[in-house]
Amino acid sequence: MDFSLFYFDGDGSVARLNQYQLLIESAKFADTNGFTAVWTPERHFHSFGGLYPNPTLTSAALAMITERVQLRAGSFVLPLHDPVRATEEWAVVDNLSHGRVAIAFASGWTVDDFVLAREPHAHRKAVMWRDLEVMRKLWRGEAIERQDATGKTFTVKTLPRPVQNELPVWMTCQSSETFVEAGKLGTHILTSLLGGTLNDIVPKIQLYRKSLAKHGHDPQSGKVALMIHTFLGDDINDVKAKVTQPFCNYLKTHYDLLENLAKGMGLNVSIKNFSEDDIDSLLQFGVEGFMKGRSLIGTPASCLPFLEQIQAAGVDEVACLIDFVQDYDLVMASLPFVSQLKLLQENKKSMVGVRV
Repeated sequence: MDFSLFYFDGDGSVARLNQYQLLIESAKFADTNGFTAVWTPERHFHSFGGLYPNPTLTSAALAMITERVQLRAGSFVLPLHDPVRATEEWAVVDNLSHGRVAIAFASGWTVDDFVLAREPHAHRKAVMWRDLEVMRKLWRGEAIERQDATGKTFTVKTLPRPVQNELPVWMTCQSSETFVEAGKLGTHILTSLLGGTLNDIVPKIQLYRKSLAKHGHDPQSGKVALMIHTFLGDDINDVKAKVTQPFCNYLKTHYDLLENLAKGMGLNVSIKNFSEDDIDSLLQFGVEGFMKGRSLIGTPASCLPFLEQIQAAGVDEVACLIDFVQDYDLVMASLPFVSQLKLLQENKKSMVGVRV
């Protein structure tokens, strides 16, 4: 089981010094403690995650302060970008990092983001699949055709040439259809539990493996990374005390997660009809249960059984979310315990089959 860090923290609405200190220092930690990758997202026009409008820029910065971890976009909303320009920019990062770039592509979600796009929101999935193929061709050094302002056709090859001959591609997947398409293309998968459970992911991963095999790819060659809320310490009650209020605040900004929490408690309701007091009561009552089966929040020992369930579900990597706890000191103090969980899992695996 690989471990990576996935950044989704940061209120970009307020200017302050050292905005990216947590990103920089935790990425250094990942780089020197055997983590596989660091992921930075693409977010627009929203304070939560607002420090990350372009993963190309953050990856370029991290390329200069890390040596080992893969630098991944999680996710790169391809319909918001010209694929030619995107290939150029990511090739620069690949050179700066000596070949450590990887990209998880997404079609996009909110309509507001598409003020940046050349084509309508309704066409976003078709645009993503089309432009992904364009980027892969350009990355390999192939030429594509474009038209100039007069309508004249000419060929384009991008520079600089990247270090890696093939662009490592991940697809950000939630629907079964996207899992199948990722298998068809032979890409890796980035997914999450959102408001669901681990059991909801298992059949999708199985569809992905079958699709890989059906289309001539090694079914075990594709990697599945699962984004998961993570915060660890040495005392479970202390951890709960530190994360409960930040996690409640986080859920308040994500009404779809709140509604799933309510449904999990047997309440088939619309949160939009709830008062603030109702929401607070729901959160205080349900947040512990929400954390227990959908997160790595606790101590390394308390989280190891769930980590084993994640691995048994067919997941190859846990992408540990740095999101709802945004306090620099708290997060940095928690990271050594994430390393401990990683070591616990590795040591337990190495003991399998050993006779005492």
